[in-house]
Amino acid sequence: MIEGASLDWEKEEWLHKKTRRLWAFLAALACVMWGISGLFAKSLFNVSSEITPMWLSQIRMVTSGIILLIVAVILKQKPIATMKNKHDAWVIIAYGVFGLLPVQLFYFIVVQKANASIATILQFIGPFFVLGYLTITHKQVMRRLDIIAAICAFLGVFLLSTHGQFDHLAITPAALFWGLLSAVGEAAYTLIPVNIVKKESSMVVTGWGMLFAGLSLVIIQPQFQAIPNKSEVWLYTAAVVIIGTIIPFQIMANALRYVVPSTASLLDAFEPFSATIGSVLVFGLIMMPMDWVGAVLVVVAAMALNIIPKKRSNKIGQNKLSK
Repeated sequence: MIEGASLDWEKEEWLHKKTRRLWAFLAALACVMWGISGLFAKSLFNVSSEITPMWLSQIRMVTSGIILLIVAVILKQKPIATMKNKHDAWVIIAYGVFGLLPVQLFYFIVVQKANASIATILQFIGPFFVLGYLTITHKQVMRRLDIIAAICAFLGVFLLSTHGQFDHLAITPAALFWGLLSAVGEAAYTLIPVNIVKKESSMVVTGWGMLFAGLSLVIIQPQFQAIPNKSEVWLYTAAVVIIGTIIPFQIMANALRYVVPSTASLLDAFEPFSATIGSVLVFGLIMMPMDWVGAVLVVVAAMALNIIPKKRSNKIGQNKLSK
């Protein structure tokens, strides 16, 4: 009996390891999808000047929000009931308008003005704004590792922005400006839903957040310009919505049940590097040696912040589900 129980335990442990490896691979694939979604966006912007970041953000967020909420209804996660709580409703609206909106819109602006690589890497410094906020508001003491990581991250941004030369910018000031605002949005999108996702479905929270963010953009600046009716336009748009949002969301929502946070933070690196390699291969982006050094510094520094005690990791609690 003991020998049989031991064999069953070993078999079960082997299946658990196999399952964790599978979901780790799928989580990495989800990060790659988020990374290459910027390439589809860049292709869209190259088709016609009529296609703007504002239009794409509206289409992506409204469509994705509706699809996620429909799926939530099918899975009986009660999205309507969530919005009946006034406090939760306002938090979700704030999450959409002050978090998802800048993360999506400003990211696409940088993609249009520069490339998907720069846009993704600049967004990766968002955790440092989270750290700064927690340091100021929660009196969180910065560790030596945090300070070193922050210096490395902003040194990386400097190298990417200048190719390591002090006398000129390698990207436009506008791209750098919107990229930094995108990182601020990333921080807001991380901090605002921390408490609500502990009690509500992340699919419901993200679905409503995307819908409110998209509709707010429609109200601010309705996009009625004539979009070229070309097959590639709708193909690239569908890719941004499906490959860049819906599929990776579903994958990551399930993967986080099996993949430990430390592993997930390492897998995040697939996002900027897939965007960078894709930009080099597809759009002929020329990366100087200092650009690669800068990219590595930013990504490694951001991942270093995840080397934190459990007490602090609960405060930061990164939301990874709706890039």
